[in-house]
Amino acid sequence: MSNPVDRRQFLRHSAAAGLGVALGTMALNGCANASMISTKPSHLTTKPKDLLKVGFVGIGNMGTGHVRNLLKIEGCQITAVCDIRSSQTDKAKKMITDAGFPEPKVYGKDEDDYKRMCANEDLDLVYNAAPWRYHTPICLAAMKNGKHAASEVNIGLTVDDLWELVETSEKTQKHCIMQENCCYDRAEMAVMNMIKKGVFGELLHGECGYLHDLRGMLISPTYYQGMWRWHQETTLNGSLYPTHGIGPMGWCMDINRGDALDYLVSVSSNARGLHEYAVDKLGADHELSKTDVACGDVNTVLIKTKMGKTIICKHDTHLPRPYSRDFLVQGTKGIMRKYPSAKMSTGHGWEDFKKFQDEYEHPVWKAMQEKAKGAGHGGMDFIEDYRMITAIRKGITPDIDVYDSVVWSSLIPLSVESVKNNGKPMKIPDFTRGMWKKPRKLGIEEWLV
Repeated sequence: MSNPVDRRQFLRHSAAAGLGVALGTMALNGCANASMISTKPSHLTTKPKDLLKVGFVGIGNMGTGHVRNLLKIEGCQITAVCDIRSSQTDKAKKMITDAGFPEPKVYGKDEDDYKRMCANEDLDLVYNAAPWRYHTPICLAAMKNGKHAASEVNIGLTVDDLWELVETSEKTQKHCIMQENCCYDRAEMAVMNMIKKGVFGELLHGECGYLHDLRGMLISPTYYQGMWRWHQETTLNGSLYPTHGIGPMGWCMDINRGDALDYLVSVSSNARGLHEYAVDKLGADHELSKTDVACGDVNTVLIKTKMGKTIICKHDTHLPRPYSRDFLVQGTKGIMRKYPSAKMSTGHGWEDFKKFQDEYEHPVWKAMQEKAKGAGHGGMDFIEDYRMITAIRKGITPDIDVYDSVVWSSLIPLSVESVKNNGKPMKIPDFTRGMWKKPRKLGIEEWLV
């Protein structure tokens, strides 16, 4: 087996370092060489700030919602915006000035203009909701220029990129945060509280995923700028959007905080639904109808944790179906399932989850529900933004740290490699390099508002 450090250094300077090659860098070796790390893993804290100056990159579907949220959070000011579409930066400027803030500096002359923003602007945080392929480069540019970094999901597409994010965060002592809104959904947060209070006994198994009919959006020429998400579906076969499921599940199972993801196997069904939909809606002669779809209609990832728990994570976006994240937790004393409705059981029959929700409502949700009213996805989008901004202003570690961000995102490249090799088990790198063995509390267990 080749030396992992030499191989990574080679890949980072190689123009041919695509997904499959990058996977070979880390997936088989399991972790980086400790000599490459300038700072040991830590619970990163920084100096408190009264005012957090933010540069925002990618004013699209989710980006617009995040801008709207940030304008409502005390001690936060968006001073720069970046998007290659002037219509989007104009929209953001109007939102910001209508809220009573000074007009932000605008960037977007080309797809790399975020680098100029990171280098030139006096910012504390660079937050991005750009297409997936830009998430890692934007975060790296921010940290290397002395700014904290936050990104929409997913934060990286190759294991090598994920290691570079960890190493850069540790070296620069800047936060690198993937904003996973589903961690803050009301039912999931109540379940986390119930687990901590022992309602489920010993937690043994979980199921989760992203099950959402995206066919209309995937073939739309405008919904995903430049059809970047269609490109992912037609080039990669695996679990392409795992963090909505594995994020909340990781919190429930103390992943990186007393347990860790050990290895996974992944398999995909045939790819039929998205192609048939394109033919039906666009016609057989349309360019999209003639493009092969790589990603199987249903992908399943099976994970074993270091402490012996099991997790099933599913990806299903090409078939007609109701929305679901198929959330389930199971322990020695009970089981809870959400979707199509939330149910709880401690015996042979199901009960409505409402009475458990009322009794075990998470304190953070209680404290935040009024402020979050009217925000995206039932309020959880505002809560995630508020928690992140407030943590950085307080100088404490945000709820989701760099290790959570990269572990959850690693399911993408590792599942792709497993599918490619007929369900081969793939070792999940220990990005914490052993820190997971030391129990530590989540931010949502330590502070409210």
